[in-house]
Amino acid sequence: MSLFRTFTAITGSGYRRYSTYRQATFAGAFTNTVFGFLRCYVLLAVATGVGGPAAGYDPAQLATFVWVGQGMLAVVGLWERTDLADRIRTGDIATDLLRPVHPVVSYLATDLGRAAYAMLTRFVPPVLTGPIFFDVYLPNRWYTTPLFLVSTFVAVVLSFCCRYLVNATAYWLQDVRGPMVLWTLASGVLAGLYFPLRFLPEWISVPLWLATPFPSLMQTSLDVVVERDRPAVQVGLVGVQVVWVGVLLFACRAVQRRAERRLVVQGG
Repeated sequence: MSLFRTFTAITGSGYRRYSTYRQATFAGAFTNTVFGFLRCYVLLAVATGVGGPAAGYDPAQLATFVWVGQGMLAVVGLWERTDLADRIRTGDIATDLLRPVHPVVSYLATDLGRAAYAMLTRFVPPVLTGPIFFDVYLPNRWYTTPLFLVSTFVAVVLSFCCRYLVNATAYWLQDVRGPMVLWTLASGVLAGLYFPLRFLPEWISVPLWLATPFPSLMQTSLDVVVERDRPAVQVGLVGVQVVWVGVLLFACRAVQRRAERRLVVQGG
């Protein structure tokens, strides 16, 4: 019970921390909306060129894919920093290790607070702007919206795990700019942010979906909300997300334990 109260308190502090940057929030929502127009026109041009559904998406589904994706971008936080790398480099991580809460749990709670604030302020503007200028697809199945919310929550936790692992390389490298650049490039292309991964041949997209966590970061949630697949496949894709979250949370704890052992051996 006390752990739950501590977790919610840290989540609340994370929410309040990000809510202080109001001008940055407005600028980010405006930028995401502008880029939504660019991406939407590009994908609609693809559908027009094909002369029908493109990779199973009709024009309305592609419009929804873009505008919900623009809103999700800040919620999932693919390129958000966790401060972990900076605290490792400066030595402040020693303070974190003395606290009664495990670093993975503490940083996860803070990130959930950030995601909650982004859901209220960065998700809504693009999603409301899209239907004003484009014909969008609205879900027909009653369970699609709650399944999308579950999928988005899982994607937020999955994104945190990936960023935590990238930042944790600072325990060994000190300078994480290289891993951060690789993560930025890979997550943008392979998560379905720039284009739907269904545009790729199946011999690429299916192994990518099952063998890497990248499609579970955004593509799965977006396919759920546009009802691209049959109901059983929708649920199955969210199940793959949950499996990846379990694997990466375990990996975060294992890496953290290995890093602490390294600090102790070096007299940290």
